[in-house]
Amino acid sequence: MDVDEQEAVQPSQPPPPQQQARNTRISPPVVYVDDNHPFDLDSYISNYTGRAAIDRLTHIVSVCPSVAVDAFTLAVRLIQKAHDPGLFQTLCHAYEQVAAYSNVKLPSISELPAIQTKWTDDTLKKNQSEKMKLEAELKNYSNNMIKESIRMGHRDLAEFSRSVGDYPSALKHWTKSREFCTTSQHVLDGCLSTIELLIEQRNYSHLPTYVFKAEAALEAVTSSAATLAKAENSSGAGGSRKTASAMSPDREILQSKLDFATALGQLAQSNYERAAYHFLRLSSGTGSGGGLGDWFGKLVSPGDIAIYGSVCALASLSRSAFKAQVLENLSFGVYIEQEPHVREMIEAYMASNFKGVLETLGKYNTRHTIDIHLFPHLTTLNSLTRNRLVSLYFAPFSSIKLDRMAQAFGWSVVETEDYVVGLVRSGDIGGRVDSRAKVLQVKKTDHRAELFAHAIKTGVEIAKTNKKLLYRIKLQQAELLIKPPKGNNTGQNQMTEYLLAE
Repeated sequence: MDVDEQEAVQPSQPPPPQQQARNTRISPPVVYVDDNHPFDLDSYISNYTGRAAIDRLTHIVSVCPSVAVDAFTLAVRLIQKAHDPGLFQTLCHAYEQVAAYSNVKLPSISELPAIQTKWTDDTLKKNQSEKMKLEAELKNYSNNMIKESIRMGHRDLAEFSRSVGDYPSALKHWTKSREFCTTSQHVLDGCLSTIELLIEQRNYSHLPTYVFKAEAALEAVTSSAATLAKAENSSGAGGSRKTASAMSPDREILQSKLDFATALGQLAQSNYERAAYHFLRLSSGTGSGGGLGDWFGKLVSPGDIAIYGSVCALASLSRSAFKAQVLENLSFGVYIEQEPHVREMIEAYMASNFKGVLETLGKYNTRHTIDIHLFPHLTTLNSLTRNRLVSLYFAPFSSIKLDRMAQAFGWSVVETEDYVVGLVRSGDIGGRVDSRAKVLQVKKTDHRAELFAHAIKTGVEIAKTNKKLLYRIKLQQAELLIKPPKGNNTGQNQMTEYLLAE
């Protein structure tokens, strides 16, 4: 298996102006569906609803020509059920962009299903009418000076703006609604709705701010509920236990939502270890409650969480941490069962079958690439995983032949040598390569010499410190020190620091 060829996936971004004229001459950043890279579009998209399904289908059209026509058709059907005609323009742009590559053969967009102009005009008129109605209601609420009604007016306008794809207005109204919140529960609901909007918009930079606000509001809601239950219990009223037990599942779901948002924020910052930590701590929803509640389908699927957590963990966690947080994590195991190939990959990793891990990553590269959140980081994550696997394989040996390592990873000897040399130069492997004998050897370290060198260095430092202290004592005996004013030890402290400085 040629692992390097499996990594020919780059983030799908609009080309710079100087390259737009040469689009047909460069290799496209696309993946394909075949026997070696299986992918079931219908099964995949059935896990999502509404705008999440449309956005993912649009992304599939832009990166996977093998199923672009089917994805385009499904997206058109879903767009006609939505309230944002602009989604069709985005879909057409994605299709035309991928069809412009020379080695991609797709039918003309005129041969594909289209949305009628009448539907577009009617939808725009309905949107404008609904917007004017909601704005009039908000103005009426503002004149009456009723805070709760004003908050609900901003909430309705925010949800409407989100449904028509006007994200700036939606964010503005959610922010304004916070000024008219009267309870911590209102603040929490507003923060969660804003986080949901930011995830849908893929605006990851603002997620930490609203997660922090939501966590503070969640603590306030929990504290007030606990205080109320305690008061009911002290007054002898029944049902306090029911109230406490009813709050637990809700809090579990809310905390999982905040952890998921935090994980996406860390993933966007390429902090894969912290992202893995938050993905792996998500509740599975078994028992009395948990999971992501209504976010499943609206934003993400359980299978996505399994892929996010396992891929980030492989790239960043040590072997012991991986075993404790992934293999022995019963809650995350529920998500793993949603994606059988993730289970295969984890079992291969724990069995030190590193070739199997890389083959699984390559085989399901298409499935990972079509994910809108993971796609920009997939190349880096796969590279980090390969580096970690090679380092783990070499760790028990003092020397190993490159042909044996090549056989273990399914590479050629030349590819293995080039890759290992790169790891040695980057410092990931502490060794050196004998190109003639094709052997990787650990750098021999004389621990006895290192111990003596450290002891001598420490002795020299102690001698310098003692010499400075003796010098200070002699200055004090000769009364050559200037005494600072009473109650001010600044000068003395500065003299001590000077004498003890290196």
